[in-house]
Amino acid sequence: MLGQRVNVQQLVRIIPIQKRLQTSAASSALNVSENEPSIARPAGWDQARPYNEIPKVSMIHFMYNLMPGGKYSKMQFSDIMLDMRRQHGPLFRLPVLGRNEFLVSNDPHHFEQVLRAEGPWPERPGNHVLHYHRTEARKEFYKGVAGILSTQGEDWAKFRFSVNPVMMQPKTVRLYYQKMSDVNKEFIQRIRDIRDSNTFEVPDTFEEEINRWTLESVSVVALDKQLGLMNANRDNPQAKKLFDVLNLFFELSGDLEMKPTIWRYVATPKFKKLIKALDDIQEITVGFVNEAVERLEREPSNKPEHEQSVLEKLLKTNKQIAIVMAIDMLMAGVDTTTTAFTGALLCLAKNPEKQAKLREEIRRILPNKDSEFTEASMKNVPYLRACIKESLRLYPLTLGNGRVIYSDLVLNGYQVPSKTQVLMLSSGLLTDDQHYPRGKEFLPERWLRQSKTETSDGKCPHALKASSPFIYLPFGFGPRMCIGKRIVEMELELGLARLIRNYKVEFNYPTENAFKSVLINVPNIPLKFKFTDIAD
Repeated sequence: MLGQRVNVQQLVRIIPIQKRLQTSAASSALNVSENEPSIARPAGWDQARPYNEIPKVSMIHFMYNLMPGGKYSKMQFSDIMLDMRRQHGPLFRLPVLGRNEFLVSNDPHHFEQVLRAEGPWPERPGNHVLHYHRTEARKEFYKGVAGILSTQGEDWAKFRFSVNPVMMQPKTVRLYYQKMSDVNKEFIQRIRDIRDSNTFEVPDTFEEEINRWTLESVSVVALDKQLGLMNANRDNPQAKKLFDVLNLFFELSGDLEMKPTIWRYVATPKFKKLIKALDDIQEITVGFVNEAVERLEREPSNKPEHEQSVLEKLLKTNKQIAIVMAIDMLMAGVDTTTTAFTGALLCLAKNPEKQAKLREEIRRILPNKDSEFTEASMKNVPYLRACIKESLRLYPLTLGNGRVIYSDLVLNGYQVPSKTQVLMLSSGLLTDDQHYPRGKEFLPERWLRQSKTETSDGKCPHALKASSPFIYLPFGFGPRMCIGKRIVEMELELGLARLIRNYKVEFNYPTENAFKSVLINVPNIPLKFKFTDIAD
């Protein structure tokens, strides 16, 4: 289907990798700058200190500390960044071998300035290996349509604007209430089948069950079909392999994208391993997508346009775009949703009074355990949405956001020139009392809009609000906001609502280091939740 696999060593040479990446980056930067309006120097520029006076991390010391036995050798990347913040302050320069350095900020006021300067085609650094895979190693398959995950500039804008009308429409979500509900009912039954009959705890391997639920849920949207991974097709070897290679992709990408590495000059073992993982992801997802496309072409739907699925609508726009968008959804929609769902469950399990309050709200939209969701009922679940927001604050999916700025800025009294790569680290700020009062507590009330609603200590919830709205951006910001935001929110809302309506959830184990940082944050402990049936 993908043609004969090319030997990785034949694909990768010392000079071609670096040259192609530089050419791609330069082209992207040129396209953006040509379309960017001329902007005058910002206020205070002439009085600001030059960029090269910003504190800089020593490349030699950084690499030395990452080596076995070094200070950072066994530390999570998030903890490494926090340590550097303690050493160098809220703004410092981080060298990256083989590419331009990052300017790292831990100040939400900087975040706002950077995001306001992102331009019409925001450039988000990262996913360079994925971009190389799609534009060089497997360019015959992608045919110039590299998708939304790794592209920049005009290429990103063309793809995004092609899929936005379908993916970002609120009415798109309405099509999937029933199908998502069916998947969730299977998940509820699966929990009942695998939990211990005495302790009601699920096995150590429960993370795989969540992965199956997330892949089944995203398949309903991306492929217009359930794959049957919860029950009928549990032994599907392709699904199991996809979970494994997706985990490998995030782990290896975290190392190759965020830490010093020579892969841009030499095809390192990790680079080769990641290319192989991307080949496997492509092969498996394309198999799922091709089957769906052939089915829709073989059995065309007579449904009116507003009832047609995401895949049907995209196929009418451009078949190649439809295929790549479906691949991206399958690739990006499993581990990310698993992390968000796991974080929410841990928060609710460790805060039974909040869980009980949430269950009261859910009973109004699901009078019975097997009641169906409706568009009208799901408009009135403020506490459910507040719980999800609060859990994403305590257990964020990523360390923060990144941008390449396309206008000069003054940050912290320093000149920051256009084309600088800025990494905005929010993870250490999200639980800081300076930015979120009672920052380490799970308080969904802080997200409620009703001004008269009070917290347990009698204070207005607005007293718990963030110091800046730019600290908390779980789905990104502006034109590069996550294109699957509405779909992910629907998955989480329907999944949590059904689960909390059916079960009291407990977790009787420590939650320290519950997640580890790879390219994203992923579960790091056995998820032995206890699920006790609700009486009615």
